[in-house]
Amino acid sequence: MTRMIVTGVDASDTAFKAAQKAAQLAADSGAVLHICTAYSSASSDALSEAQSAQNSNRVISAEFQKLIDGVADASLRVAESVAEILRQSHPSLTIEVSSMAGTPSDVLLHKAEALNADVIVVGNKNIKGVSRILGSVARKVASGATCDLYIANTSY
Repeated sequence: MTRMIVTGVDASDTAFKAAQKAAQLAADSGAVLHICTAYSSASSDALSEAQSAQNSNRVISAEFQKLIDGVADASLRVAESVAEILRQSHPSLTIEVSSMAGTPSDVLLHKAEALNADVIVVGNKNIKGVSRILGSVARKVASGATCDLYIANTSY
């Protein structure tokens, strides 16, 4: 029985289509849908380095922290916006959202593990070459997932 489905979104059409499929799967199975977003951890790493430097300027560090918080908030708003749209199609579906620093694949894998997800839903990309079937996020998630992986056809 599927209880938790995790998917990730950004501003791309591919991610939105995958989220739509994840919502349908969650609605059909009675699962909770968790939508996560990722933002660059480089900003967080830079802040940590600045704070640990001997001559760290507290004013600059405080302003830099506000910038990072703004990026995290904007990232979370993306997930919340997608959740709002999906709730219109699936009003009884329980949807949770989160945002986390890291690469999209790392965030998806971390969230799936932390939430004991049954399924991760990602989209395929309509690209050429070696990655024709799977985008880089899907490939990385496929190699690291500890639960089932659903690859949604997002090329329509």
